[in-house]
Order: sequence, then C-alpha cells, then structure tokens
Amino acid sequence: MANQDLILSIDSGTQSVKALIFDINGQLIAKERVVFKPYFSVHPGWSEQDPEVFWQALCEACQKLWQRNQIAKERIAGVALTTQRGTAINVDKNGKALRPAMIWSDQRKTYNLKSMSIFWKMFFKLTGAGDTIHHFRTEAEPNWIQAYQPRVWEQTHKYLLLSGYLTYRLSGEFADSIGCQVGYIPFDYKKLRWAPDWDWKWKELMLTRDKLPELLAPGKTLGRISVNASKETGIPAGLRLIAAGSDKACEVIGSGCTAPSVACLSCGATATINVNHAEYVSPLPGVPAYPSAIADFYNTEVQVYRGYWMLDWFKEEFGLRDQQAAEKRGIETEEIFDELADTVPPGSMGLMLQPYWTPGLRFPGPEAKGCIIGFSDIHTRAHVYRSILEGIAYALREGKECIEKRTGIPIKGLRVSGGGSKSRNAMQITADVFGIPAARPHVYETAGLGAAIAAAFGIGVYDDFNAAIAGMTHIGEIFETNQKTYELYDALYRKVYKKMYPQLKPFYEHIRKITGHPKY
Repeated sequence: MANQDLILSIDSGTQSVKALIFDINGQLIAKERVVFKPYFSVHPGWSEQDPEVFWQALCEACQKLWQRNQIAKERIAGVALTTQRGTAINVDKNGKALRPAMIWSDQRKTYNLKSMSIFWKMFFKLTGAGDTIHHFRTEAEPNWIQAYQPRVWEQTHKYLLLSGYLTYRLSGEFADSIGCQVGYIPFDYKKLRWAPDWDWKWKELMLTRDKLPELLAPGKTLGRISVNASKETGIPAGLRLIAAGSDKACEVIGSGCTAPSVACLSCGATATINVNHAEYVSPLPGVPAYPSAIADFYNTEVQVYRGYWMLDWFKEEFGLRDQQAAEKRGIETEEIFDELADTVPPGSMGLMLQPYWTPGLRFPGPEAKGCIIGFSDIHTRAHVYRSILEGIAYALREGKECIEKRTGIPIKGLRVSGGGSKSRNAMQITADVFGIPAARPHVYETAGLGAAIAAAFGIGVYDDFNAAIAGMTHIGEIFETNQKTYELYDALYRKVYKKMYPQLKPFYEHIRKITGHPKY
C-alpha cells in the first residue's frame, strides 16, 4: 500500500450521487455530482424511484472522476459507500429490482392489518408504546407490498435498503453495513444485529432471515469491486468495499463528533441533532438509538422532519422574484435569501414559527402541524424566511434538551453540516439560539468524509476509529454566540416557543378529527 493514499467515497442521496476522493488526512481531492429527480409519484403521498437511476448516477459520477480529474487509480486504497436512510428495494435472485424503490419520504400506509397476538398487545399497552407500534405496522413498506403487490413479494429473493442494493451492484454480495440499518426492518437496535427469532417484528413484517443481507460492522470488508462493476464505474476491480454507515451516521463522524458532549446538527431535508454514544440511549420513549458509523457505538438522535426542506418550500412558494434576481446576478437563490435575512432583526419582529410541516411520531407528536404566529402589517416574506431559520433552530434546541435529559451529559459543542450550514444566517442563528459556538467542519461533504473515515480504518491506515476521526476531521469557521441576541432568543424560546405546542395541541387534534389530516 506504499502509494495507495486515496479513498473513493460514494454518497448516494435523495437528489444526487456524489463520487468523492479524499486523502488520508481528510482533504477533499476531487468531487463529481450527478443530479436526478428525487422521486416520481403516481399517487398523492407516494415517493418512488427506479433503482437503476441510483446505479446509473453512481456509474456516471465515478466515470466523471476519472475523466475530469487527474486521479491515478492505483493510488486508491479502498472504497466506501453511504446512502440515504430507509429507502427499500425488492430484488430477485439475480439482484434485479422487482419494483420501484420506496423512498424514505413515501407516506403511504397499510390499514386493516391482522391483529397482533394478545401477549404483544398487552405488552405494548403496558409500556405505553401502542401508538409507536401502530405507526411501525402501518408505515412498514413490506406490509404494503404484501397487501397490494403479493406477487412481487413472492418473487422477492432479498429485501434490501438502498445501501445493500448498491453494495450488491458494486460487489455482487448481498451484504450491508450495520451502520446503515435504519428503517422498518426486523433489526435489534440495542444489540446491533438482526432481531432474535422471537421478536414481534418478524411476524408483523412477514419477513424471514434468508430474505435479508448479511450484516457487517463499520470498518469491515463487505466485498470487492466486481469485474462487471469495474467496467461500468471505472473503479479498479478487486478494491475492497468497506462498510461505513448511513448518511446521517457518517455526517456525525465526518463532523468530528465522537463524544456525547459534542452534537452534530445535520441541516438537511430532515434536520437532526445527533450525538455518538458508547451506550444505548434512546432519544425519546419508543424511539430507538440508531447505529453509529463507529463499530459498536450508537447515535442518539432527534429529528425535525422536513427541517431545512422548508427552505426549498419557501423558495418554491414565495421565491420566484428571488430566483429571477439570482439568475440575473449569476448567484444561487440562497444567497439572495441570506441577504433578505440580513434585513430582519433577531426575533423576526415577533414572528414565531413552529416547523412541524410534517410531524414526527414522538417529536412532538403525530397530530402536530406547522404554524406561524405573531403576524402584523410590518412583516414581509423576509421576516417569514428568517422565522423559518429561527423556528428550526428552536426545534433543534428542544432536541438538544431531550438528548441531554436522556444521556445526563450536557452538550457543550456544536458541529453543523448539511445544506443549511452554507447559510451565514443559519449558522449565526444556531449559535445564538443554543448559546453555544457553532462550528462548520473543514469540508462541506461530511457524509462522504465519514464514509472515507470508516474506509481508512478498515484498510489499516489508522489503528482505530478515534484515530481516523482525529486525523481526518478539522474545524473550519466558528460562529461565536452573541450574548445579547442569545438572551433575546432564550426568552422567546422559553416564554413563547416551548408553550406553543402544548397550547395548540388540542386544536391540532380537532383538525385531525374533523378533516382526517394528518392520519396516523
């Protein structure tokens, strides 16, 4: 491995696939991105994608790496893969997809399921997990496929997450990383393995162990790049494909977060606050801790569904003139939005937003809706935009307090990654709402870097994960807290934001009962 000092990291997201080359110090050497439509929808609420779209985008991104960059392939020591979470694909014995992938954002539900056994019904009633289990059963993709596409289920040889599907396409192995197992699957989140045979999930999902891939810990070898994959991607055949983790898990270690006192804020379509922990600590009752991209560790995570997706929503619904202005100036629309936010003082002159455009099961609750209060005739779309940034920050601070309560460990540091971290205002608002300095990692591609870290450990560049993280992550720009602004935000958070949901919850429940939306 004398001259093998580079790692190929593949990051397959909802809207694009990125092929990234990192050196063993964590510096990004080359990057290519292939964009595609995030999903198609043949019915309201459905989100599907042709699995071939992911594979072809992966192939194209890798081929562009070799064509556009002077990368000596013999320098590549290993390959790692990270993907979006919860996207499921049914394949036959040859690994061919039997139906479109069901994307994580798919909202279809399966009702009229067979009743659970008396034992499990009583157990979940006593533990207060009844709503969580009902949600699991109705949301689970296997249940919908079996109910409405039984022939597809009969032909299914393996039921894979996107990470397992792309692992097969790259290596020919039906294998996946433990660090990628987030979804409606029979997984034991505490033991980090497939659930024991007696577990209720097997019966409720009608799954058998032979339909699932082999699981390996982050840092282990999933397989080697096959000859066929090499022809399509240009990746040298025989290179080791190292198990990494899901995109969120990889963002955590790619941001340099190894201790539960340092949180990773992921400013993506789903905004999350996440800490690494050596012990299993669930963030909320009935919600599991997820597998970390560090072997035998866990991520205690609180999600704000449709978090920074709200910025795209604002852009589509209210940002036409801003898009036109950005096009004339040759800049991104988000830069115009940052300029808009600069014109509005902290607190958005009393405009307060609760960012539950899509509610979570437990945070805050399935009946929740988004709201904005405090409007007056002085408010403009600039105030609305800034209130979105502030509302997401408030929700993430609430998540921070949930995690601290569960772990008993104060969070003293913040690392911020994802699309929202590109905004100056989002970063400063985060530092001011939390009262903690917010730091950007040295590279924006933290999910890809996290996968590269797992690979660097797996191929022996570093002796352990901590050494790999220390050697490959670095702090970028730090946004310090403005004490006066923090005091304003703190008062608004405690006296207004924290009281909004409890006060509005009865109205949300009435709305759901009267209109039937949202269902759960």
